[in-house]
Amino acid sequence: MITRREFLRAAGRLAPVLGAAALAGPPRCRTASAGGGIEEILRTAPRARYWTSAALSGADCGACHGADASVRGRRHAHDPKTVKCLLCHHGCAVAAGQRGRCRARMNAGGELRSLVYGRHLAVHVDPIEKKPFYHFLPGSSALSLGTAGCPLRCRFCQNWQLSQSNPEDHPTEFTPPGRAVDAAAARKAPVIAFTYNEPTVQIEYLVDTAREAKKRGIRAAIVSCGFMNEAPLAEMCQVLSAVKIDLKGFSPGFYRDVCRAELAPVLRSIGQAARSGVHLEIVNLVVPTLNDSAKMLEGLAEWVAGEAGPDVPVHFTRFHPDYQLLNLPPTPVATLERAREIAMKKGIRFAYVGNVPGHPGNHTYCPGCGTAVIERSGFFVTRLRIEAGRCASCRRAIPGVWA
Repeated sequence: MITRREFLRAAGRLAPVLGAAALAGPPRCRTASAGGGIEEILRTAPRARYWTSAALSGADCGACHGADASVRGRRHAHDPKTVKCLLCHHGCAVAAGQRGRCRARMNAGGELRSLVYGRHLAVHVDPIEKKPFYHFLPGSSALSLGTAGCPLRCRFCQNWQLSQSNPEDHPTEFTPPGRAVDAAAARKAPVIAFTYNEPTVQIEYLVDTAREAKKRGIRAAIVSCGFMNEAPLAEMCQVLSAVKIDLKGFSPGFYRDVCRAELAPVLRSIGQAARSGVHLEIVNLVVPTLNDSAKMLEGLAEWVAGEAGPDVPVHFTRFHPDYQLLNLPPTPVATLERAREIAMKKGIRFAYVGNVPGHPGNHTYCPGCGTAVIERSGFFVTRLRIEAGRCASCRRAIPGVWA
């Protein structure tokens, strides 16, 4: 059985290059000669979407404050150069020359710009199971793209070198959307996945690339924290084939203390994605002592079953010490097994144990007859017993995207 580390090392040795970026191997920064400081990035940075300002709104306070009654009927001297970002729930008010919490969008003279459009720091070909997607084109590969920036500050982030960095920290080459699609086609990857950091920060590039990919018969997917606002998510769901959202814990306090974010917007995004019809999977990274209580796991499972649906796959993934939580141990396998058992008792039909290669909780079982319809070893599918979307044994439909 190959381990995750062995797979990544092997992929790195075998990977051809696209320009200056490897298409496989462990996530690492691109080191192309082009690019440079923030001035060079701003010179070509395109206008961002999902923002407003006093100038754009005609000094309408409701454009920034929404239904906040405290601003009704009041006069206010607006800074004409300050903009309000509407991409994620933080709703950053960004002064001229500054950027939002995500670090990826900057106010240049009263106009919000995207600093990460086509500027990828990690470009690799991964198994789709690594995302993880277990009910979406199993056994296929995904051209995976990541940039700098994230609206969250998760203390356990395993890609913090990308998510917690500024775009100018890493020299990059610009990759037009068509070039990314060409790369996926050349590697026979049927999916382009926006991952490693929060994909929403590159929504402009994501949408452009997904639309171009669709013309070529290539699907697009995201691996997201789910902290975006409703309008951006609605647009992404129109062009995406699959969405994976991290439900990091079922407690507002956990989100505030460990992620510097809020739980409610994530729950809203999961519900919205589920209603949109796009394929949805959920991951819960189980962190010892922080989000592994029976109460939290039961609340999470009950909410997912009731609001997203019992057929949405839920992955309970093993935590490994990283970033700011080096003091905690890896998640005991018994804890993950308990989480999976709780979820299934609450009605979730497809609950998984993640980051434990070789565990039977990695397999997909038919809810009707109990047959292992998909068997996995690490990131690899070793046996598939699904025919035309149904269990090969009892013919029960297995929800997912199989063809």
